[in-house]
Amino acid sequence: MGSMPGMTQELPPWTLDRVLAFHPSSNWPFLLGCLLMLGLYVTGVVRLRRRGDAWPVGRTVAWVLGVLTVAMATCTGLEDYGMQMLSAHMLQHMVLSMFSPIILLMGAPITLALRALPTGGKGSHGPRELLVALLHSRYVKVISHPAFTIPLFIASLYGLYFTPLFDFLMRSTLGHELMMVHFLGVGLLFFWPIMGVDPGPHRPGHLMRMLELFIGMPFHAFFGIAIMMSSGLLVTTFAHPAASLHVSPLGDQHLAGGLAWAFSEIPTFIVLISLTFQWAKSEERVSRRKDRTADRDGDKELNAYNDYLAGLQRRSGAQS
Repeated sequence: MGSMPGMTQELPPWTLDRVLAFHPSSNWPFLLGCLLMLGLYVTGVVRLRRRGDAWPVGRTVAWVLGVLTVAMATCTGLEDYGMQMLSAHMLQHMVLSMFSPIILLMGAPITLALRALPTGGKGSHGPRELLVALLHSRYVKVISHPAFTIPLFIASLYGLYFTPLFDFLMRSTLGHELMMVHFLGVGLLFFWPIMGVDPGPHRPGHLMRMLELFIGMPFHAFFGIAIMMSSGLLVTTFAHPAASLHVSPLGDQHLAGGLAWAFSEIPTFIVLISLTFQWAKSEERVSRRKDRTADRDGDKELNAYNDYLAGLQRRSGAQS
């Protein structure tokens, strides 16, 4: 699972090819998790296909790309560099909390599960009924509400890097891995109601979703700027990087702040495009529904007028 945090491993200066080099044994828990995510999703798609139901190819592609970004952040050379450089660790953090969740949610995994999971028999609860009950539970309503997700999203930045908690967790490999899981989970919780692809207990309108996004992003941008402008080291874990890396701790910390600031812009752009397309499709569906209603009403009025004319004609013929 990579080197133990706090141990100095001789690593060359990080380049793109070294960072992206796949190390399947460097972080086997995440590798197994990624394979499980792919396997379950593909199983659901295959189940729908065998049943004769269609599933959008774009959603499958999004899920696969999302899982690949998780693997890139945890199962490549970036994992080794993330143990010794704050900039590499921050790149892992940003990918897992700001990029991977958005791509994964575009795959609509909850929708797929609701359609693919088997139902229980009469009077029993199957996997699908259990998932529906979970989605409607008080627990999920709380953890998916913006009053919970936004403070959690912000606290995961400031409460981690501006307190001794980060150095404490980085004392062990387990602490580091728990951070990675936390980053991904917080990102999924934050973007789940905003993306609005999957069903959930909290589904505001498109304007409110944009507002939720814009509430969280300034705090994220300010976090990156604060790190970039800091004159001292915020954490001690990376105070003594390997000499072979040829980096200064403070310069590397400033680079980490720049990465955090940049990632506040990228997800905003992606999510806004997604919300714009969803809004346009929603308006199109409403317009089509209104047109169908108008057509039905128009047909009723025309039929009523024709009946009225026919009645006049019958009365006229009877009088004559």
